[in-house]
Amino acid sequence: MSRIGYKTVNVPEGVEVKRDGDQVTVKGPKGELTRTFSNVISMKISDGAVDFDRPDNNNKTRALHGTMRANLNNMVEGVAKGFAKTLKLVGVGYRVQAKGKTLVLSVGYSNPVEMAIPETLDVKVPDNTTINISGISKQEVGDFAAEIRAVRSPEPYKGKGIRYENEYVRIREGKTGK
Repeated sequence: MSRIGYKTVNVPEGVEVKRDGDQVTVKGPKGELTRTFSNVISMKISDGAVDFDRPDNNNKTRALHGTMRANLNNMVEGVAKGFAKTLKLVGVGYRVQAKGKTLVLSVGYSNPVEMAIPETLDVKVPDNTTINISGISKQEVGDFAAEIRAVRSPEPYKGKGIRYENEYVRIREGKTGK
């Protein structure tokens, strides 16, 4: 059983946590995030720390306890430091370009794939096979990175495709002749 919900969320200097009913707002140097939290779990905000407590040991309440704590911790970390993911394009002729608020992927299809970059994210293309995604919301950064990866996920025979920076793709052996 996980006890992550009982860990205290430390709030660094310059970050402010406010709760208004079921809305929790976290403000920091990088921006502001707002999220709806359940009223079932009690949340105690003191100077520099936030604690969560659950009223009973139901399975649903226990799951919600850890989830709320993890979500608030990610919000605090996001407005303080931010989150980033890096994607690599592996394959002959695979390349990426950033044109304004559009990402253009050439990954072996007959036409290039164009993806709109969300307003809340910062996407940089340092070279034509690398994509750097950064933002304050861990969920948005991860979702957009997963969307890009899904355009051409790595295949197991040659390893071609779009992969996360440190992702290991196990290469399988192909057919053997007689």
